Amino acid sequence: MKLRILVSLALVLSCLVLAANAATMRVGRAAVKITPPVGSPMGNSYGLSISQGVHDDLYAKAMVLEQDGVRTAIVACDTVSLRGAIVAEARRLIESKTSLKGAQVILSATHCHAGPQMHPIFLKQVGGKGEEMGLEYIRALPGLITESVRLAEADLTPARVSATISSEKSLVFNRRFLMKDGSVMMNPGRLNPQSVRPVGDVDAELSVIYFESLESKPLVTLVNYPLHVAIVGGNRFSADYPGVLSRMLAEVKGKDMLTIFTNGTSGNVNHIDSGRKDQLSGNEEAARIGIILASAVLKSYPALQPIDTQPLKVRTDKVDLPVASVSEREVAQARETMSRYGKQNGPSFDDVVRAWRILDLAELKSKPLETEVQAITFGDELAYVGFPGDAFVETGLSIKTNSPFPLTIVSEQSGNGAISYVPNRRAFPEGGYEVNSARFLPGGAELLIDAAGRLLTDLFPYGKSRGQKN
Repeated sequence: MKLRILVSLALVLSCLVLAANAATMRVGRAAVKITPPVGSPMGNSYGLSISQGVHDDLYAKAMVLEQDGVRTAIVACDTVSLRGAIVAEARRLIESKTSLKGAQVILSATHCHAGPQMHPIFLKQVGGKGEEMGLEYIRALPGLITESVRLAEADLTPARVSATISSEKSLVFNRRFLMKDGSVMMNPGRLNPQSVRPVGDVDAELSVIYFESLESKPLVTLVNYPLHVAIVGGNRFSADYPGVLSRMLAEVKGKDMLTIFTNGTSGNVNHIDSGRKDQLSGNEEAARIGIILASAVLKSYPALQPIDTQPLKVRTDKVDLPVASVSEREVAQARETMSRYGKQNGPSFDDVVRAWRILDLAELKSKPLETEVQAITFGDELAYVGFPGDAFVETGLSIKTNSPFPLTIVSEQSGNGAISYVPNRRAFPEGGYEVNSARFLPGGAELLIDAAGRLLTDLFPYGKSRGQKN
């Protein structure tokens, strides 16, 4: 009888241990250097300049999550964007070298303008050795991204998860201004008497997800903040203010903790305060912003709240956006415009913007622009949304406001490829740089917002009582 009781107790304890292990989230992290070689072209979206040095290194930072047999990953790259061909190849390699499926990974760019130029149209204008180096970098990047995921998966360790959302209002300014002549202009200049007011909102939410080991060792801090990563210029590669943020947090939490920065929706928001006479710029301004954000993150740590991560879910939903057709004459004119870009007496910036848009649309051949929304959800408390393009701040605000998850984070420049700017419907009649850059017809942003809302509704565990495990 005693033996049977002991055996029964052992079986019960074994089941409890297995259940506890299954319920425990595991996290792995890794950072792989992706700094291009000096002499390759700089990015800045339209950049043609050749790099002459490295101010600080660029990285692909990966975090792999696992719970109850579900695995997913978040990767943030210090690049201005990730074009579709790069994403497709990275996902293919990830599937071949790890246990994750491509659709289980949210790949994103920090939108770092001081990174590499990776668009073939602009690399062609650079030509020569610079073009060769740029194309070689494009071929190598998917493998580097994959290596970050592979290393992160090999690093899986049991972890606790907590999160908080605070605010840092001093850094974000809507850059689209109504002018006295009725037009809308991006960054009209400091104290411009012809500017009336900004025509959009700002989002000052600073979101933090913190992962620590069961022994309270810091593992990962994921920071999301909606501010254009376009402060650093010049001819030296730099991760901009997210690089400063990472270094500052490492000084406090230890170098073994990985900081992953993802950009909130900030297509119409930047750091320029047009109401000030002057302001720091370049690396000095990036340092100021990074230090302020690091301070805000450090102040938010005591407010972190434990997250019940069960169930962990991940899903990717495809979205097709309607586009305008372009004529053969428009395509020919666009090619002629781009052939003169970067040369003496070349085309205006506005002409280059229009030409690039036309050439991208020509590749679609009037077919819809294929993109996607993604989400990773933690129980009924936290959702992390991967959203494509350089999206207006209003899109992120709408998704967060209507999400069933009380803590919802939106990461722009995510998904299956770069789609340029994502203005809301209201912005299209206003015009301006961002609208002229948009590849889709009015209403495209709202289609993406609706898709994200349906995705979050589908993933929300409505049968679960708040604070209770399934």
